Amino acid sequence: MAFLRIRLAVLALVAVCAAPWAHVAVAQDSPGGVPGVLDGERYGSLVGARATIYFRRADSLVAERVRALIDEQRPLPGLPVNVPSGVGVVLAHSPAAFDQMTGGVVPEWRAGVAIPSANILVMPTGEGVRVVDGEGLRTLRHEWAHLGLHGYMGDLRAPRWFDEGYAQWASGGFDVEGAWRLRVLIARGRAPPMDSLELRWPADRAEAQTAYLLAASAVTYLLESGGERGLRLFLDRWRDVRSFDAAFRETFGLTPGQFEEDWKRHVARRYGWLFVFSHSALFWLMLALVLLFMVRGRQARNREKLARLRAGEIPDAPAYWEPIVPEVGGPDGPAEAPPGVARER
Repeated sequence: MAFLRIRLAVLALVAVCAAPWAHVAVAQDSPGGVPGVLDGERYGSLVGARATIYFRRADSLVAERVRALIDEQRPLPGLPVNVPSGVGVVLAHSPAAFDQMTGGVVPEWRAGVAIPSANILVMPTGEGVRVVDGEGLRTLRHEWAHLGLHGYMGDLRAPRWFDEGYAQWASGGFDVEGAWRLRVLIARGRAPPMDSLELRWPADRAEAQTAYLLAASAVTYLLESGGERGLRLFLDRWRDVRSFDAAFRETFGLTPGQFEEDWKRHVARRYGWLFVFSHSALFWLMLALVLLFMVRGRQARNREKLARLRAGEIPDAPAYWEPIVPEVGGPDGPAEAPPGVARER
């Protein structure tokens, strides 16, 4: 039972999907806290300006690229330019290696894990998203933001919605599709309270995506007016007073509970049903069908109108314009009509 309680406690602290973080134990086989052998493979290291990359020999080119990407990371919003630093980045070559680093408590569809207590970031190289392009770059930035926020705030514990929302915002926020999904969730009463994200981060993939979307939209709304300057002021006050709620109220002028209500009203106004329908495939399909019927109807009317006009036109050579002369002939038959005169019919 004790083991089960520990495992459940770790699960409650692990944020999964695009960019989770976790407080998990890490072996101390190397100076950076990374085991020298993972899943039967010996790991080497590559030291960069801001991080040390741990990798197996076959991933040396990927490790070099990750080192360059991390050294080139732009400053995180609201944080000093040198935060985070001294990070250990583990490029786990297999699911077993990933589980060895994270304790096996992260769902199989994970894309990465940040471990602030050890200042370590774990990314898979043999499964899931690619590390050095596409969604992998976004995940790397997200994880980096987790380490930066926790490194700057020290032992202060951030509410889960703010922690995940900050990382999502720092790595690009959310797109239009996410916006209308959020509107539908709130309209249907399916959006859980932000406080519930503090108690348990969902292990189900769909629920986790919803939680990330909620967190990202809330922080985006919070920082729309003040931007990075407001964020920096809030983080500094939080460090000084060591109370999230007090710093929040002093900086933004309302409690977290009041902010949640304002945020939901903002989402309902900004992403209304017209926005939802105008960004859905069904809307565009219906609009295309309506336009098609309108074009077909106009074409039919045009053809009918053209036919009526043609029916009322005067022929180019009507029969009454042709003079008729008596037929002239002899014993050998009719004679030829004079030039320019029509033969009598």
